[in-house]
Amino acid sequence: MDAICVEGLTKRYGTRVGVSEVSLRVEAGSVYGFLGPNGAGKTTTIRVLMGFLQPSGGQATVLGQNCWAESDSIKRDVGYLPGDLRLYPWMTARRALDLFGSVRGIDLVSPGLLFAEEFGLDADVLVRSMSRGMRQKLGIILALAHKPKVLILDEPTASLDPIMQEKLHEHIRKLSGAGHTIFLSSHTLSEVERLCDRVAILRDGRLMAEESIDVLRGRAARRVTVRWRNAGDAASGPLPPLDIDRRTEKELSGTLSGTMSELISWMGRRSDGIEDLSIGEPDLTEVFHGFYR
Repeated sequence: MDAICVEGLTKRYGTRVGVSEVSLRVEAGSVYGFLGPNGAGKTTTIRVLMGFLQPSGGQATVLGQNCWAESDSIKRDVGYLPGDLRLYPWMTARRALDLFGSVRGIDLVSPGLLFAEEFGLDADVLVRSMSRGMRQKLGIILALAHKPKVLILDEPTASLDPIMQEKLHEHIRKLSGAGHTIFLSSHTLSEVERLCDRVAILRDGRLMAEESIDVLRGRAARRVTVRWRNAGDAASGPLPPLDIDRRTEKELSGTLSGTMSELISWMGRRSDGIEDLSIGEPDLTEVFHGFYR
């Protein structure tokens, strides 16, 4: 079952187009990455999913329900962290949980305080006295407390320190393993690579790619560095199958331009002169950036 389905989605703001003919499907229980530079249309798409904006064309559904016509019903099963989180300055985490729980008709204080303890957030500090990171923690807690079937996160680790980022990653993995769906918009490519099963890449409001992480990883070049024992060894014989971008008397490095078999074959012919060789993991950064250029 698809937890989220977007078909031909278009949203115009007068003469300006926010998104145009975007189609994607998010499988239930998956972690789905939503990528693109600022102004690409990510926030517009998310606001349509949340029922805050009515599409100009196409449609979007969450859990089989129309995001505009049935937005009230959808919100019961969705947790949402906006990228521009705003909270009343007089709120504390405890009061926010009580208020949000009253709106939802469920107790959010008990589970929310457990999250607050885990994330190291004082539940009685006023929002006006919170740092940006503390406010981000509160937003995450409010999104998680009701155990949503679908979790929509817009730049969730912004302002979080590395320890808190990893705690959130652990919760995302647990939720996904339990069948919950996470729709993750992020600028942190390493985060997307670690967490996501599939990604959609937007540029100027249009979908540039919608593929699995494994497929994208297969496109990514590996970084290779070769070090010779003697400077004379580096200057003689055939070069490895690399796009070389750095070279010294005893060392060269670049991205693999041929196949791994070709590199292994070359190593076999030059092994007597090689002191060290390192092969990095596929780097998705250049693959992602290629869609943005």
